[in-house]
Amino acid sequence: MKLAILALKNRRMLLSLVKSDFKNRYLGNHLGIVWAFIQPLVMVSVYWFVFTKGFRTSAVSDAPFLLWLLSGMVPWFLLNDAIISSSNAITSQSYLVKKIVFEVKLLPIVKIGSAMIVNLAFWLLLLIVAFLYGYYPSLWWIQLIYYMFCIFAISLSLGLLFSAIMPFWPDIGQIINVAFHVLFWATPIMWNKEMVLSHPQLQYIVKLNPFAYIVDGFRDTVVSQVPFWQHYNQMVYFWCFVLAVYWLGNRAFNKLRPHFADVL
Repeated sequence: MKLAILALKNRRMLLSLVKSDFKNRYLGNHLGIVWAFIQPLVMVSVYWFVFTKGFRTSAVSDAPFLLWLLSGMVPWFLLNDAIISSSNAITSQSYLVKKIVFEVKLLPIVKIGSAMIVNLAFWLLLLIVAFLYGYYPSLWWIQLIYYMFCIFAISLSLGLLFSAIMPFWPDIGQIINVAFHVLFWATPIMWNKEMVLSHPQLQYIVKLNPFAYIVDGFRDTVVSQVPFWQHYNQMVYFWCFVLAVYWLGNRAFNKLRPHFADVL
């Protein structure tokens, strides 16, 4: 609550920092922000080609494979970018950390906001693909606002925790990168969650993955039109996980904040 009030009070400065961070990400490159879209687009194209032409994968859950794939990868790209960039919020913005008048707890929000701007292009791509396959936006798509809030909440919670630790233990950055490579395949992005229905233990592990809740939620909204409250057990677990990590991250941030300037 305190962080929300702080962000609201400093909303103009926050918006200015988000725009500045977005521009500075690709400053010095000839193609500029185009690079933000090239790598994910290439990944989607490669996966689509491999699974449709190589493995001859057709529709999944009666949905076109490309739409099914995009509706899972769009939230994943944002989660990956938002959490990794917010984890580097303190170390990458050390000049702001050393300013006494600046509230450094806003820096993870800046990184998440910048990641969301980049992600807008993939929302547009998802919308175009949905149109091409005859899946037109409906009232169900309003649920995407809820799932975007879920992405923001879990990114902020983990971002606060990791960004507080990063200045004192830089190796955490490499650990996060490795963990996300593992989580990419442990989350039902490239594979259908129905594959684990016959394996209760694997199904239990998937349900414990908070990222799976968001990815499944996007697909439930865009493809299947399933209400978010239908999976209330996973919803309760997800928010308990987010609140627990936020409490831990906020506590760690407040405790370590006085020492940031000493180690940067």
